[in-house]
Amino acid sequence: PKKGPGLICRNGPEGASHKLNLVPFSAGPVRLDLTSNPQEAKRLVNLFFLGQYVLMSLMVPSFAAGAISGEKERKTYEMLLAGPMRPGAIVLGKLFASLSHLAVLVFCSLPIVMLCLPLGGVSLYEVLATYVAMAASVVTFGMISLGASSYFTRTIAAQLVSYIVILPLVLSGVVFYSYFEAAASFRLIVLAGVFPGACLIVCGVLFASISARLMHPPDVGSQAGEVVDLEKEQSQAVGMVINRDQFPDKLFAPPKRTALMPDRANPVYDKEMHSELFAQGTLMLRLVIQLSMFLGMILMAVFLFIRPQWAPWYPGYVLVFNMLVGPIFSAGSITSERERQTLELLLTTTLSPWQILSAKLYSSLRISCVLTSLLVWPLLLALILPPWPYSSDVVTIFGYLAIIAVTALTTTTLALFFSVICRKTSASLTATYLVLVVLFAVPVAAGLFADVFFPGGQLMQWIERIAFLSPLAATFSLPLTLGVQAPAVHAIGWWQYTSAAFLVFYLAVDSVLIWTMLRLFDTRWRVMR
Repeated sequence: PKKGPGLICRNGPEGASHKLNLVPFSAGPVRLDLTSNPQEAKRLVNLFFLGQYVLMSLMVPSFAAGAISGEKERKTYEMLLAGPMRPGAIVLGKLFASLSHLAVLVFCSLPIVMLCLPLGGVSLYEVLATYVAMAASVVTFGMISLGASSYFTRTIAAQLVSYIVILPLVLSGVVFYSYFEAAASFRLIVLAGVFPGACLIVCGVLFASISARLMHPPDVGSQAGEVVDLEKEQSQAVGMVINRDQFPDKLFAPPKRTALMPDRANPVYDKEMHSELFAQGTLMLRLVIQLSMFLGMILMAVFLFIRPQWAPWYPGYVLVFNMLVGPIFSAGSITSERERQTLELLLTTTLSPWQILSAKLYSSLRISCVLTSLLVWPLLLALILPPWPYSSDVVTIFGYLAIIAVTALTTTTLALFFSVICRKTSASLTATYLVLVVLFAVPVAAGLFADVFFPGGQLMQWIERIAFLSPLAATFSLPLTLGVQAPAVHAIGWWQYTSAAFLVFYLAVDSVLIWTMLRLFDTRWRVMR
């Protein structure tokens, strides 16, 4: 093919101009040529590293958070502790077994990175330092997930706490790697020396804590459940006390039913609303609430008041949190009935499919919305505090809230749909995360890639047309009068109707998913009757 004319763009550091060679094929498509532009090759490698780091870090709790809590749920925890293995060997075995799948993904990506080295712009030492830091991060996140798994008796609780702790750390790593892109020597020293040393200290502390807990486990009662004295726990609680009989505590920690169920009540709804989602005690709930409030105050100060022009980044953080946490509560709604072998009993009752599914959906959505609302309150606070006095920005704030609400409904409904068609909770959760990543994250990643290497081209136009699939793109498309958008996102040039298209599209998708689940349940229900 013949070399076509180069395109002049100003996407490099300090606004420097770079010539990007695009080589057209005979049929019309273009081929990216990075051999004459090492700086663009470096940006490609950095984008690949950041994407791999984020995906691997957020996948760790899915593999490691149930390593020990799964033993408790399967009633094999006492048999594990009674064996001849030392606690340290158990912890290391669980850690390596959980992270072995991610290690395969890391090794599979090595040939791709090595093929980029001849293009220039990045050295072998930078690649090795980045892989060392990535491995240290993944191992540290695995130890955090194991620590949560050892303290809680439910995998749901361990996953939730792990995501709350890991997500801010992942974002901090992305900000550091991107901010010090120009200072290659300093970033190399930190990634190869300082960061792995800090991770080693954290892993050592967590390893000792988990091993000590396995060596001296807490008392257990019936069905391997930990014995928790609620009155003693409440008297020793630090920071906050949960009262199950008062609002809003009863939304996420409902009291046990002490009276008879009223006539014509939906038993599935009543059971789901009064079920103990997080096992014994209130430690997990208090920990989640206090961590969420603490992180919300820090991020609120930075994104909404210190740098109000970066306001879209805060709802973006809330959306990522809901994308990770929302499916946890509904992915096992139906598959857990299969695993407990109670689904046939549920289907042969006189309850209609709508009564069953609506109860499952509402109970899961209730917990997802309550936990997400712990991070939403700074947006409401911005409505009454300066520097947010402009009417157009008030409309933007309500747009953020609408996008978050629709996202919460979509994540819960999609997880419930896969719980209906899958047989195991693990398969349902994995399928849900896969679809959410494709819908929510791929348009943003494709937009960043196209904006760097194909600005103004036909590919960029097609990506802008499908940007409404991502709630992140919809959030950044809303206008702000306090200042310009963040440069990295403003350069993408999202479609101006992205937010409205997002709301309409996903409300329609949720309606179709609910109708499909009702049809599937109705068919099975009528056959069973």
